[in-house]
Amino acid sequence: MARFTGPKTKVSRRYGVPIFGPSKALERKNYPPGIHGPKGSRRKQSEYAIALGEKQKLRYMYGLMERQFRRYFEVALRRRGVTGETLLQLLETRLDNVVFRLGFANTRRGARQLVGHGHVAVNGTKVDISSFNVKSGDVVTVRDKPKSKQLAMRNLDLTQIVPVPDWLTINRDAMSGTVARIPSREEIAPIVNEQLIVELYSR
Repeated sequence: MARFTGPKTKVSRRYGVPIFGPSKALERKNYPPGIHGPKGSRRKQSEYAIALGEKQKLRYMYGLMERQFRRYFEVALRRRGVTGETLLQLLETRLDNVVFRLGFANTRRGARQLVGHGHVAVNGTKVDISSFNVKSGDVVTVRDKPKSKQLAMRNLDLTQIVPVPDWLTINRDAMSGTVARIPSREEIAPIVNEQLIVELYSR
């Protein structure tokens, strides 16, 4: 599966938010990259450019390519409810994101690798597809293998100060987590205005 391998700090500076996690470079230079420096951020953006920026931020955040992101939007469009919130829920319940939220990996990219290498099981069955969508009641566990346990323990030590969302419950001793419910928009607390993304794809 293709993935973004470009400069993360540059992307975060372009959109003005820490898309890939805390960034000291973004704190030092809180303006877009480019030869114009801080003056380059004074240009007025069109409505289309703003909406496109919101879509790109969300896409980079979850590590998706354009075609995959559009498929998620089409699924959200067919479902009942608010399309924007449904899109966020589909992205948030990806297995790699759930592994990241539980603290078994300290980045989404690391969580994707952990899943892809077969270190994670859902309801007792190994799942190595990072885009697998978990459901309410699903139990996500680190597989009972020395290498899997070692990797997860190391990451749990790094992420122990990061709170686990209320829609997930974790048993650190058993290295497992349960999806208590599908998260609401407020629990996801997105860094984007998802309604602009809906309007962008509905043009």
